[in-house]
Amino acid sequence: MDKIKLQGYINIAKKAGYVIIGGDKLYNYNKKLYLVIYSNDASKNTLKVIEKLKQRDVPIIALENLEDIMNIKNCKIIAIKNKNLSDIILDAINN
Repeated sequence: MDKIKLQGYINIAKKAGYVIIGGDKLYNYNKKLYLVIYSNDASKNTLKVIEKLKQRDVPIIALENLEDIMNIKNCKIIAIKNKNLSDIILDAINN
């Protein structure tokens, strides 16, 4: 995984308005999501959100140090709501 590329792609998605940050916003989010990324050290409440999202067949990826990638302190979960950007971010994570 190239951290710099991943940061760049997530930053592009964030600037375009395609990133949802935080479990509180995702818990009752009913629109289509294409990718969910969470931190390995997520809290119980964040894990509850992830369990709820698993029922919607959303790809869910666990990463170390998500807050370093996002440059947001205590960032434990994000979601991408754009198909093309989520595919690019998945490729960056898998390579």
